Amino acid sequence: MSNSQKFVQKLSAFENKVAIINSGNKTTYINLVEEIVFFNNKITELNIKSGEVVFLLGDYSVESISLFFSLALNNNIIVPITSENEEELKERLDVTKPNWIFDLRKKIEIHLVENENAERHDILNALINIKACGLILFSSGSTGKPKAMVHNLDNLLMNYIDKRGKEMNFLVFLMFDHIGGLNTLFNCLSMGVTITIPENRNPNDIAALIEKWKINILPATPTFLNLMCISDIFEKFDLSSVKMITYGTEAMPEGLLLKLKSKLPRVKFLQTFGTSETGIVKTTSMSSSSTFLKFDDPNQEYKIVNNELWLRSKTQVLGYINHSNENFTEDGWFMTGDLVEKSTDRYIKIIGRTKELINVGGEKVLPGEVESIILEIDSVLDCIVRSEKNSITGQMVCADIVIKEGFIFKEEKLKIKKHCKHKLDSYKVPIRINQIDSVSFTNRFKKNRQL
Repeated sequence: MSNSQKFVQKLSAFENKVAIINSGNKTTYINLVEEIVFFNNKITELNIKSGEVVFLLGDYSVESISLFFSLALNNNIIVPITSENEEELKERLDVTKPNWIFDLRKKIEIHLVENENAERHDILNALINIKACGLILFSSGSTGKPKAMVHNLDNLLMNYIDKRGKEMNFLVFLMFDHIGGLNTLFNCLSMGVTITIPENRNPNDIAALIEKWKINILPATPTFLNLMCISDIFEKFDLSSVKMITYGTEAMPEGLLLKLKSKLPRVKFLQTFGTSETGIVKTTSMSSSSTFLKFDDPNQEYKIVNNELWLRSKTQVLGYINHSNENFTEDGWFMTGDLVEKSTDRYIKIIGRTKELINVGGEKVLPGEVESIILEIDSVLDCIVRSEKNSITGQMVCADIVIKEGFIFKEEKLKIKKHCKHKLDSYKVPIRINQIDSVSFTNRFKKNRQL
């Protein structure tokens, strides 16, 4: 029996427990299995063959989740896509050459006959030959062309089959085509907990869902959590049901974490970590108010090379189908690009990305470090630190800030410079400070430093 079969079989054991809350409607685990069977029959009717590549367009829903597992049972190679950008969709269609498109937004299925005899990458052919279901995820493309990475989905699901049942209500926040989002989905379903699906990711609407459905676990990004702070969400809504907030995908500013902890003193804050290439790592935070974490995962190895985190895991990708494997060493280590600081007892802190480093005359500056210092100023709601060209030093540090109403920018600008000079080396102090209305972030709620 394949791992996808074992996983779906496990869902039946939870019977009448509520599996999904979506748009106010409740779906039990039995209902979910029935929906998977419905799509199994549809796949048979459409004559979708094992090994064919299937585009799955849409975010979380009962239909998308059920179809996902039906395709896994049929040993298809699944490409989940949440983007609605036409140019982005065309690029991903060109890379993957799917045989089928299920557009759950428009409720249509399209058979791309022209791709029936398309030449497949050796990685995909290897999956097809062993009759394993596959998963293709795309990187964000924030620093170049998005990479199409291939997972053996059966291998990924193996880690969730032996999970014990729990009584909890999770909110799924990270996207359906994101390794963190899928990890939340697989974890929740394998434990028989209730998943609440947001209709959008607006801070007010997310908080309203938490209040209405008594959400216990909220996965989010530091950027989104700061948006909640800026919007006074913690004062407007009753979030007393929340027991844990997990955060990841970007470095957490220490000042923000302390602010969150003061607003939600009874909530446990857990830093998560993972990459699309190696999967999600089981972690332990030093404390709810610390940005240091420890890896506690038998399926993952790590080491630190020149302050960069390298990972090797049992669940890592088979490779890319549109990119070289230059980020992998010959013996299987993935160079994450994450820079870390070491502490005692195997604890480490993610301090930034190698590609985000600002080079000021040979001195390296981490944007996150400067942001943390600026966020210590009471009048600053948010900020983003980035580089600009400089004829003398090559690059210089610049900061775009959002200040609270009632404060005068010129006065706060002087205060920020003085504070930075007191706390930072001179080359790290922002040369230029601009006032902005809001910080730009990606559709995955990560700060966008590429603008």
